Amino acid sequence: MSPKPLQQGNLSKPTMFLLLGFSSAYRAQMSLCLCFSLIYLVTVLGNLLIMTVIWLDAHLRSPMYFFLGHLSFLDICYSSVTLPKILRDSFSEQKTISFVGCITQIYFFLCFGGSECVLLAAMAYDRYLAICQPLHYPALMSKKMCHCLVALSWLSGSFSSLIQAFLTARLPFCRSNIIDHLFCEMPFLLKASCSPSAPLNKAALYAFAGTIAMGSFLLTLMSYAHIMRAVLQKGAGTWRGLTTCTSHLTVVSLFFGAGAIAYLVPHSSSSKEMDKVLALLYAVLTPMLNPIIYSLRNNWGRRMAHNIPWRPE
Repeated sequence: MSPKPLQQGNLSKPTMFLLLGFSSAYRAQMSLCLCFSLIYLVTVLGNLLIMTVIWLDAHLRSPMYFFLGHLSFLDICYSSVTLPKILRDSFSEQKTISFVGCITQIYFFLCFGGSECVLLAAMAYDRYLAICQPLHYPALMSKKMCHCLVALSWLSGSFSSLIQAFLTARLPFCRSNIIDHLFCEMPFLLKASCSPSAPLNKAALYAFAGTIAMGSFLLTLMSYAHIMRAVLQKGAGTWRGLTTCTSHLTVVSLFFGAGAIAYLVPHSSSSKEMDKVLALLYAVLTPMLNPIIYSLRNNWGRRMAHNIPWRPE
């Protein structure tokens, strides 16, 4: 039996949530399962391949590839938060998740997503230093600085997601324990909450999420604004360096673009299926496409990485 909807005015915490997913048709579920299995396989193998090549190739000891290795690890973790549960639900008639499991999924989803936002901003800053200040680049982007930026991305994502998950867990639920989505995601869980203090909690939740996402996006834009200004001022000499940014710009556009459409653009009540497709774009497809995008980079990125190694300490 499916979990019973909560009665209006019942403010107790639900023990289970029901995830509706896409379709209840058996053939559709099996097709989705095969599709998601292939996506997850490509995501894990592709990102593991990137990490292995960076680890084994002595020529790839530049900050750019150091950040790329951590991005690949984040993509594996990011997709592993949602895809295994989606795959399991494809074989189950009752797509349920416990309240604790739902909050846990929200925490790790926000943690890895927020960490990736900050890491993408750090990668943009790395490209800014490499192109705009090439003579000082080895000193400014030292091993210590790279490790500090990676640690900052993990700490900021973990701290922000911990507060958001804690505030979400404290929200009362009085409407329904049915989530019309593929996995537990904060906006969809907030729709089922109600209380006089709920709007304040929701404002705090969006404030923390916006600080990480918008802050990282603005820092990325600032880095590329300086890069474009340097390219226009210095001429053809810096165009070769600009080609090392194409893969990163593509990943940034996919990740932030899909997230902005999903969270900032208002949707009608009839666009629920589109919301799920957008969620798949930034939660599932982007981690799969990242290794493909970086694998298709041109030779200038590799040459520049070889020419700008870390300064020995």
